[in-house]
Amino acid sequence: MKIAIVNYGDPEAVRVRKMMLNRLAKTSLVCDHKHPDIVISIGGDGTLLTAFNKYQDQLDHVRFVGIHTGHLGFYTDWRNFEVDDLLDSLEHDSGQSVSYPLLSLDVTYSDGQAQHYVALNESALRQKTKTMVSDVYINDRFFESFRGDGLCASTPTGSTAYNKSVGGAVMDPKISGFQLTELASLNNRVYRSLGSPIILGTESQVTLRVHDDSDSLLTCDRQLVQWDVNQHHLSEVTYRVADQPIRFAKYRHTSFWDRVHESFIGGRK
Repeated sequence: MKIAIVNYGDPEAVRVRKMMLNRLAKTSLVCDHKHPDIVISIGGDGTLLTAFNKYQDQLDHVRFVGIHTGHLGFYTDWRNFEVDDLLDSLEHDSGQSVSYPLLSLDVTYSDGQAQHYVALNESALRQKTKTMVSDVYINDRFFESFRGDGLCASTPTGSTAYNKSVGGAVMDPKISGFQLTELASLNNRVYRSLGSPIILGTESQVTLRVHDDSDSLLTCDRQLVQWDVNQHHLSEVTYRVADQPIRFAKYRHTSFWDRVHESFIGGRK
């Protein structure tokens, strides 16, 4: 089995990486950062996002494992003092995995150019300094004209991140779908939108057509999607469930709802 390691830059993550490389030399596992079977992230959920972005073109065969060096994250199962147990599990791997759906973004510009992205957590389209006006289409049928700060599309696992902070629902990751949540919508006698999150399945897609992109920001996870407004304009953004899910090695995968409880509620179970 081939292993790749992606770590955060803090001293503890660097220490765990060095320890893991030393232990790897005593196992049958091979370190391969170009074509791994398993990608191990050391840090937190942000580090796992970095690892996902680095290897998302290999999702058809790569599985991920997260080691957290701080607080328990939604994508990290192992603690920094469990390196030996993890490597032992990897040596006796049977190929088990748990998968979560991802979000596909297709961005089209006024001159016909197009770009494709995949998000692990979410994508948001919003305006920097003025009200965003966007027509929303569901399955190519007009649904509403939205006015407000913006719109956020999130995966089920990403529903606990930015989506939750803007009033979206927490979504069971066993549901293969995605969510669209409004950011500070204008709802009055003149302008109306649904005003609540929308959850869509694998056969659905949402298309956003912004009226004026001169002040627009489009993000995919933590990355800003950039375009030259002097050369072309943002025509539309289409969201749907991505063809490939992300897979995590199922050695002792922590329940999603246990993570939700520990992260947001705590105390007695």
